[in-house]
Amino acid sequence: MLEPIQKKRTAMCFNAFYSTFCKRVLGVLAVGLIIVASVSSNAVAELNIDITRGTVEPLPVAVAPFMGEQTEEISYGRSISDVVAADLERSGLFKPIDSNAFIQSPEDMNTLPRFGDWRIINAQALVQGRTQLVEDGRLRVEFRLWDVFAEQQLVGLAYFTVPENWRRVAHIIADAIYKRLTGEEGYFDTRIVYIAQQSETGSCKATTRLNPFGKRLSIMDQDGENRRYLTDGSSLVLTPRFSPSQQEITYMSYHGNVPRVYIFNIDSGHQEVVGDFPGMTFAPRFSHDGKTIIMSMAADGNSDIYTQNLQTREVAQLTKHSGIDTSPSFSPDGKFVVFNSDRGGSQQLYVMSSKGGSVRRISHDGGRYATPVWSPRGDMIAFTKMKGGRFFIGVMRADGSGERLLAEDFKIEAPTWAPNGRVLMFFRKERTNEDGSGGRSRLFTIDLTGHNEREVATMCDASDPAWSPIIP
Repeated sequence: MLEPIQKKRTAMCFNAFYSTFCKRVLGVLAVGLIIVASVSSNAVAELNIDITRGTVEPLPVAVAPFMGEQTEEISYGRSISDVVAADLERSGLFKPIDSNAFIQSPEDMNTLPRFGDWRIINAQALVQGRTQLVEDGRLRVEFRLWDVFAEQQLVGLAYFTVPENWRRVAHIIADAIYKRLTGEEGYFDTRIVYIAQQSETGSCKATTRLNPFGKRLSIMDQDGENRRYLTDGSSLVLTPRFSPSQQEITYMSYHGNVPRVYIFNIDSGHQEVVGDFPGMTFAPRFSHDGKTIIMSMAADGNSDIYTQNLQTREVAQLTKHSGIDTSPSFSPDGKFVVFNSDRGGSQQLYVMSSKGGSVRRISHDGGRYATPVWSPRGDMIAFTKMKGGRFFIGVMRADGSGERLLAEDFKIEAPTWAPNGRVLMFFRKERTNEDGSGGRSRLFTIDLTGHNEREVATMCDASDPAWSPIIP
């Protein structure tokens, strides 16, 4: 984040930018991205999308190819505009217009668009952009967002980055557009960690010696690009979860048949063991501030909820019941924990104080419930439900009211929230055929209203997704 004086200078830099080239470097992000512009101060809120309704008609938006002078600049520009359009379209809230319908060419950003030409093709918003390779080898990307009917600029931003980070710049631009038109934070500049399942054939063939389990901790951008493995598959890995405060992952792994909870830092690649626990440990998750891990641990034949302070390594037991308590998840404010338990005779959802105690059941609509996870907004809890031989992904309010089922299939489970609390990802397991074929496991997203379900393509079978916070 920029300091206040830096933010003020950034705005000054933006105002000067369109008359002279602004060269002052004001702030650096973790991947070397430098912001040199800010939101236009005279934008008027003429155009917006109400995403709180059950269904939303996608907003027609024209994303013009970002222009450049050199061949390489043109190539970067078109790739960036393609990713921006794809991000917006995938949200289900925007409908990018086919560029073949464009009347005005996008070459000149220094003059006002011919808004009449864009209204003819029903564009309500227009995105223009330009790329430039500067003397030090960095890529400079700028864009403008226009309200076509009000004929006003809504956003104007420019970025410096190393060329190989062009895709991330595209996601950041899409986030800026999403936020300006919806009033909500975007979620495109995020990552997904998941379990990639190797197979005996094809591009995901397992190596028996190095990868006996066939399951590897993997990571990718939220759109399925930039996929890479984080572990070699020599140990079984399960239930990865992101820290809400930084780019760290906690997960469970069996090393030498000993269950251990690990923390993996994505930026540094450093991995450490949180602790060797005497019994089986399940589904570790971070607290809201990233300083504590909560998990289920089996001791003396019974599973209860425990926390561990990551600084002191002190372990505290939160539940002590003869039932099986597992899958805990903190509320965003850290005051409560949701978990599932069979203490009442069937697997149901319960909420308790983050210190333990004051346990109350919140699921009452029949069936069995599992894998609860609190929304980052704090208003909803997502869950897996099993009823009538079918699996469902659903949400309910934190008090258990307002239950809604969003997706249904033979087997779907393990929901995870986008950081803005408007989209869920989960995995779907196909039914295996009689000859043993089929049975693929794939990742899908769906919005909070139960619409716009989409597959996120992965090379291998994939399960147990976890969505990152916004990348700093």
